[in-house]
Order: sequence, then structure tokens, then C-alpha cells
Amino acid sequence: MNTDKLSTSDIAGAAASAADAGPASEREGEAREQPRMIDQQPEPLFATGDASGYRTRWSGIQTGFVDEPHKAVEEADSLVAEVMQRLAAVFADERKRLESQWERNDQISTEDLRQAMRRYRSFFERLLAI
Repeated sequence: MNTDKLSTSDIAGAAASAADAGPASEREGEAREQPRMIDQQPEPLFATGDASGYRTRWSGIQTGFVDEPHKAVEEADSLVAEVMQRLAAVFADERKRLESQWERNDQISTEDLRQAMRRYRSFFERLLAI
């Protein structure tokens, strides 16, 4: 785990420089598109132990709000940024694994690709539902 404090603005800044979102009017028009199908049982994005650890840390931060609200908000931002960074790493690792197989001309089963696509779709739909 990285000991440097990361904030959501660090992640947002990196994302903004990596991609052009287009004019606001285009983004607003996209919101009016047809509803999307969402998996009935989406796969968990984190291992049970990881998710439990994040929830435990969140609970401690939330409890600390009473005595030190400013510190709690800073810690909440840092934890959210850490979770986002970990999530990005999970998907980057998955992509790296698939690309490694492609480079070696290994046969990747359609089922492996289907599962990867399913995870991406599930995550994508969750992001848009927020």
C-alpha cells in the first residue's frame, strides 16, 4: 500500500489530462440515451477482505467526524482516492494479463474474454448509476 496521501483531485486531475470529455452539451445529451441493462448479480469489485477493511476504515473515519470534522473529511477523501486507485489497478492488472497472453499468441478463451467484458460492463454501469 502506498503511504503517500492521495486525494480525489489527484485522480481527477490525472483523468482529465488523459482524456478529453468533450463539450458539456455533448455530455448532457448522452445522459438522455436509452436505459442500459445492468447485471442482476454484479460481481464484487474487491475481494471480501479488502472490502471489509475499507468499510472498517470508513467507519472509523465517520466516527471521528464528531471530534474532528475537518480531519475526518480529509481522511474520507484520502480513503476514497485510495479505493479508486486500487480499483483502477485491478482493471489495469486484468488488461495487462490479457495483453500478455495476446503478445505471446496464447489462445485466450472466449469465456475468459466474456468474463473480462462482463466485469468491465458491471463496473461501467455502476459508475453511471452513481
